[in-house]
Amino acid sequence: MMPPNPARILLADDHALVRRGVRLILDGEPGLHVVADVGDGAEAVARARSGDIDLAVLDVAMPRMTGLQAARELSRLRTPPRVLILSMYDNEQYFFEALKVGASGYVLKSVVDQELVEACHAALRGETFRYPSAASTLIRSYLQRLQRGERPRPAVLTAREDEVLKLIAEGNSSKEIAEALTISLKTVERHRANILEKLGMRDRTQLTRYAIRAGLIEP
Repeated sequence: MMPPNPARILLADDHALVRRGVRLILDGEPGLHVVADVGDGAEAVARARSGDIDLAVLDVAMPRMTGLQAARELSRLRTPPRVLILSMYDNEQYFFEALKVGASGYVLKSVVDQELVEACHAALRGETFRYPSAASTLIRSYLQRLQRGERPRPAVLTAREDEVLKLIAEGNSSKEIAEALTISLKTVERHRANILEKLGMRDRTQLTRYAIRAGLIEP
């Protein structure tokens, strides 16, 4: 029997089977209830604007808008939900970016059945959850890079340029990008030119490879 006031959870992942499995895990836990599941970050933001979401569980790589981009948008809502990021990757870029955009936790899909419920409860209490093995591995890798004299790469592109780049890499035309982001065609072309200049690239193929490395789209 469901508790009288379970936490309302929004789940976003572009793989239906993953959504189904995660939903079973969360709905099987007293105090948690998935009220909506969607297939991309843009849908997640639109659904969260209803204001009845306590926690958003977002896949890191989704079409149209990544989980990290969606988390950034959710943080701007008047009453933002807590956010957890799901990822297949022990990737320090995703890990630290998740913390930067205000996520309460970073959970690897490989251990989602063991750790996600704990992460949800921690996030709802206002605590930060990081899967211990992932956190130690990523932080150790980060420190080793610093010891070798490497420095974290600064953010090259703006948040809007990231959105445009993602849509370019997914094969959208300038007109489709303009419609998706509600901006003018001229603004899209200006963003495209700035992206190419900043990254020192020439064409869509190079941009797509960069977008994959940056976690904006999946290979």
